[in-house]
This record gives sequence, C-alpha cells and structure tokens, in this order.
Amino acid sequence: MLSDAQRLSAANLLRNAERDRAPIDPLTTVFPDIGVVDAYEIALLNIRERLAAGETVYGHKVGLSSEVMQRMMGVDEPDYGHLLSSMVYAEGPDRHRAVLLPAHRGGDRVRPRRDTTGRGVHRGGRARGHRIHRSQYRTDRLPHRGLEDRARRHDRRQRVVGRRDPRRRTVEPSKVDIGGISAVLFQGDEEIARGEASAVLGNPTKAVAWLARKVASFGVRLEAGHVILPGSCTRAVDARPGDVFRAEFSDIGSVSVEFK
Repeated sequence: MLSDAQRLSAANLLRNAERDRAPIDPLTTVFPDIGVVDAYEIALLNIRERLAAGETVYGHKVGLSSEVMQRMMGVDEPDYGHLLSSMVYAEGPDRHRAVLLPAHRGGDRVRPRRDTTGRGVHRGGRARGHRIHRSQYRTDRLPHRGLEDRARRHDRRQRVVGRRDPRRRTVEPSKVDIGGISAVLFQGDEEIARGEASAVLGNPTKAVAWLARKVASFGVRLEAGHVILPGSCTRAVDARPGDVFRAEFSDIGSVSVEFK
C-alpha cells in the first residue's frame, strides 16, 4: 500500500502527463508497492479535483470485461473508471491532437433509471457508442502490471463519442437480446473488426452489476441517467488524422467519428 503522499504524487504525475501531452513510464516502476486499492484511490484524487473545478460525472466505464482480455492481462476481474462531462465528444469531427496515443473501439452503453448503491442494478435503456482509448504511458514500456497499472489511469484515459440525442430512440433491454447484439467496425468503407456483446462477461448486464458493487466499495454510486460502458466488443484500432470510423450495431443503430 502507498502512503497518502505517494498517492498524491502519482496523481500529479498522471495529471501532468495529460496537461503536457507527454506519456510517462508506468507508475508501477515508480511505486513498486502500489496495489489495486491505491490505483483506484489515485484515480479518485484526480476525479475529485476535476469535479471541484466544475466538471460533472457523465457516467462510468468497465474495462477488461472479456475473459480473453483478463487472461491476457493476468487478472481475474474487470476494472472501472469515471466518465466526466469533458470526456464526451459529439458525433462527427474530433481533435486528434487532444488525445495521447489514441486507439478506437466500439461498444454499447447502458443508462440506469434510478440510483443504485451496489445492491442491485435496474436495467435501463441502451445506446450505441464509440470509445477513444488513450494511453498516458510510454508504449515502449508495455506491458503494464495488471489492474494496478490500468485502474489508476481511468481518471482521464477514456473518451466517448455520441452524446445522447433525444431525437434518437432508446432501446429497451427487454426488446432485444442484449447478449446477442453484434458490432461491426469500419474504417472508411473497409470492415476492420467485429464482435459480439456476449464477449462481455457473457452478457453486458453482468458487467453493470459488477460495476455497481465495485464502485460502492469506494463510496461511489451509480446515479439515474449516468451512461455506463460495460465493455468493448471489438478490438482497439489505432487512430490517425484523417481517419473516419463507423460502428454498426444490430438492433440498435450506428455511430461515426472523424479524426482531424
């Protein structure tokens, strides 16, 4: 476990990495004694600072929600992170320079209809969405050490494309086979990846239930209207200026993003 001073130092390193757009070494090399609880607490330090500066919580995301990715990373559970208002981009052109080492993937979204403290999750509507994954760490120092290296960067590492549009329909989970939803990712007109929602712990709703229990252990609650990303169903793809991506989801719709 780290001391409070070490956690604060680690949070500052991550904050400065994004401010300066300068990737850093994995923090496990700086703080070898760091644990998973430290990682989440470090992320929460930066989240609280940003909330105090006026940002709001847009929702939460779950990572490593497929068993294949867990085995690859040598962990036995997913991880989670906050989504803040500044992390949400409207569908359309995006500023590539605002993202460190960007990668792109497709996934589903869930909105709870009422607050939960971890004892249960009410299944709300779903929407489609893109995710822009970015790393604050130097890619020549990969792989990172399990959840310790992932969880603490979740305070700033995610971007979501596709704000809620009241003109678009919200799909009720009872109307579709959630685990049977398929996704196809296109770069321009070329198909580059596809996946099934069942890859997310067998059914994305299981990831949402896990999230509710996990955040409760850190004093965080899922609130009505929060957007929840239960996990990606396609692989991550590197994004560069000029790239245009489109994700098509069965029974839900599509969303697109362009990098400028």
